[in-house]
Amino acid sequence: MPLFFRPLFWAALALTLAACSPTYNWRELRDDAIPLKALIPCKPDRAQREVPLVGQNVILHMHSCDAGGQTFAIAWLELPADADGSAVLAGWRQATLATLRLGAQSVGDPALVWPARVPGAESVQGLGASGQRPDGAPVQVQAAYFVHGRRAYQAAVYGPTIPPEAAANFFEALRLP
Repeated sequence: MPLFFRPLFWAALALTLAACSPTYNWRELRDDAIPLKALIPCKPDRAQREVPLVGQNVILHMHSCDAGGQTFAIAWLELPADADGSAVLAGWRQATLATLRLGAQSVGDPALVWPARVPGAESVQGLGASGQRPDGAPVQVQAAYFVHGRRAYQAAVYGPTIPPEAAANFFEALRLP
């Protein structure tokens, strides 16, 4: 019997092809509304919603997708006319900590800061924390909050663990003009 008729041959071929499929399919994020250059490891969904931030409601725009057990997200908002960009970033960072079920006392914790860099950004704040999802499951987040012009941005990875290589690919690709 020829080799290609044997079930074991087909099973081995299927396993080989599955092993070759990439977990992360990096692609350029394209959105004409923002100047941010970014790579994201999967085809993102788009959403927008109104959220309260520093005492005002703002429209939050987001691209996000799931790959390798992590959620990758890039979000932005227009800064209100009288808003201080650094205060907005701090408020956004505090809101993220609250979703992780970390108390207000953790906001100033220097252990949660990582040296995020985004070329072209005027102000950057990094966050690295472990907390809990609403269902109590453990979750880690690594995020960068930054301002460019009259927009504030967040780039974040959430997951039970965050592979350093995936986080590096995601954050190192962020660029503003």
